[in-house]
Amino acid sequence: FHWVPLYLQTAWLLDPHQRLGDLGEFFFCPFPGGNAGIGKATAVDLARRGARVILACRDKARGESAIGNSEVILMILDLASLSSVRDFAQTFLASEPRLDILINNAGVVKGGQTADGFDLVFQVNHLGHFLLTHLLLDQLKRCVPSRIVILSSGMHFFGKIDFQTIHKSGEGMWKPIQSYCNSKLANILHARELAKRLEGTNVTCYAVHPGSVGTEIGYSCSWWLCWLLYLVQAFRRNCDAGAQTSIYCATEEGIESLSGGYFVDCHLLEPWSKARDDQLAKKLWEFSERLLGLTT
Repeated sequence: FHWVPLYLQTAWLLDPHQRLGDLGEFFFCPFPGGNAGIGKATAVDLARRGARVILACRDKARGESAIGNSEVILMILDLASLSSVRDFAQTFLASEPRLDILINNAGVVKGGQTADGFDLVFQVNHLGHFLLTHLLLDQLKRCVPSRIVILSSGMHFFGKIDFQTIHKSGEGMWKPIQSYCNSKLANILHARELAKRLEGTNVTCYAVHPGSVGTEIGYSCSWWLCWLLYLVQAFRRNCDAGAQTSIYCATEEGIESLSGGYFVDCHLLEPWSKARDDQLAKKLWEFSERLLGLTT
């Protein structure tokens, strides 16, 4: 339980509601995990500002229940299936003329292996987002200025990138938690390397820590983790508060020069040292490309 103090430390929001303006004619992104939790709160806020929001979720019934605005469109996406990611990207590009903001929001803490042969947490939290971003990047470049927001976590402090094991499922009660921490470190490294590769394109990228939020991310995990999350419930912020930093990075003017940065409570913050390792970020990028068959 050595990670609990950090969990509690990041539970409070400094500025819970940024005063941001309307978005006008923005077309908002495919939104993994947008039917509940932080994703739903972000989608509702942006739709209220005038954005066209695409909720990308794997459960059609739950996605439909989250839609309460004519500018919120549901599309099916299961990040645990790489073929689903590719199908979604193809459908989106064929039906939507613009893409101004992409928010990679989905996350899971659950053991298991995907049909693609990867650790479930690693694929949903990192690899699926990496592929989705790759497939939509040309559209983002055509719609500049555009932005990419990647949800990470302060739990990246406990993450490690072991290229022999990070993509493999394993046994043990702590495996899902360690995989989650690893994936959150990968999220920051992804944003860091992506920002370097996008220099000069007017597409910017930001990693975000939403704080300790009461979401459904742990509902399908083991009983002991659900019990632990229940114990710290009093220290957690609600989903509306947790969505504020994602909204800030998606809409705030004047932060373009901070592309690749890590944001907490709507402020730029320096992540832990391993998340600032440019060589590791480059290596993870190339590793992810190989796993996805994107290298020539």
